[in-house]
Amino acid sequence: MRFEDMNLGKSLQNALRDLQMTDATTIQEKTFPKIMSGLDVIGIAQTGTGKTFAYLLPSLRLWRFTKSPYPQILIIVPTRELVAQVVDAINTLTTYMNVVTVGVYGGTNMKTHKHAVSQGVDIVVGTPGRLNDLLLDGVLKMKMLNRLIIDEVDEMLNLGFRTQLRMIKEFLPKKRQNLMFSATLIEEVEEILDEFSDGFVKIEAAPSGAPLENIDQYYYEAENFNTKANLLKLLFDQDETMSKVLVFAGSKKYADILYQRMEDHYGEEAVRAIHSSKSQNHRFASVEAFQTGDVRMLIATDIIARGLDISLVTHVVNFKMTDVPEKYIHRIGRTGRAEQRGVAISFVSEDDQANKQAVEELMNLELTKKAAPEGLVISEELIDLEKPIDFVPFNNHKNKTFVPENPAFHEKSAKNSKTNVVIRKSERMKAKYKKPIKRRPKQKGRK
Repeated sequence: MRFEDMNLGKSLQNALRDLQMTDATTIQEKTFPKIMSGLDVIGIAQTGTGKTFAYLLPSLRLWRFTKSPYPQILIIVPTRELVAQVVDAINTLTTYMNVVTVGVYGGTNMKTHKHAVSQGVDIVVGTPGRLNDLLLDGVLKMKMLNRLIIDEVDEMLNLGFRTQLRMIKEFLPKKRQNLMFSATLIEEVEEILDEFSDGFVKIEAAPSGAPLENIDQYYYEAENFNTKANLLKLLFDQDETMSKVLVFAGSKKYADILYQRMEDHYGEEAVRAIHSSKSQNHRFASVEAFQTGDVRMLIATDIIARGLDISLVTHVVNFKMTDVPEKYIHRIGRTGRAEQRGVAISFVSEDDQANKQAVEELMNLELTKKAAPEGLVISEELIDLEKPIDFVPFNNHKNKTFVPENPAFHEKSAKNSKTNVVIRKSERMKAKYKKPIKRRPKQKGRK
């Protein structure tokens, strides 16, 4: 369906025309009439198929100007990067509309967000923690809210945001429209959805966990970190098409070690690393440099996977296979976007085989194995994170009884063998004076 055939209004049509967007994606086409009719919707679609515009377009079409300073729409997302991207998308779509949007997230001064919200706002986009802070503070009020949107709802639960989501729900009016969007839908998500709505209309643009058809997926076998690092360097040097490579390291420690290895070889101008412990400015600057092409390789962790909407990522590298099959879908979904071809490469060790099989079962697709390229240096050396940890029982010394062969002690003398006996004062007085000495009670009236 073409956007011009949808009931979007002139303002949104003009904004889409400026973006040179003409055709709606499958998820956008399917969800638009349901959302416009006021139904609660859970939308499932592959990453990169336009989920953000799928909930923004109908929500903005239903928005009405009011003089109230309180928000009409609340959008909850898992990361600060995704907050920034959703705010940018709203500002782009509302070029011809008088809509005030504020993005809030942790890791920055809350006074700035409190001031922005207190000035009056139509749409608030935020992460659960900062939204809870503003709601508890009382500066953010939801008395005019008519639409709640939770993006990447399954990742919210994976990151432990269940409690924060429940707390936010307590501040919301009961009469509202609920929209939930994600690339995957697990049973745990469906359970919490029941707490937000009496019934959702479930719309799937593709089965949950379906592989993206425009992404070539294959893997290499590599047994340890050093061999994988050598393989990454070799592929990066030999393959000229790897111009914008996103590498998922699996953890912050692995990301830092891998970045140091790559930075020593290529320099900071070619490689950056981002994860949740990096500063906000560093994360934004690194993503911007990667987006513009100034940086060819970006090393990230899974928590960042949901917050990256970067165009023309040529390759995604799973340096460490994830133990959650659904996360693999989100990782590789960073490439092959907007009808472009993409490549997903996985480095698989013996310990990763079970995780690889779980991914293949989820997608109902077998990954193609490739032989190690010529010139690959296979290392037997393990880094500290890979070495087994010797188990030492905690406080084990307390469980042992020490018995010396030749005891270095002797029996106490008679003088030191006395036993302390507490003798009451009355008994001492009786022994001394042959009778107990007691103070006579004072007689009344006697001076």
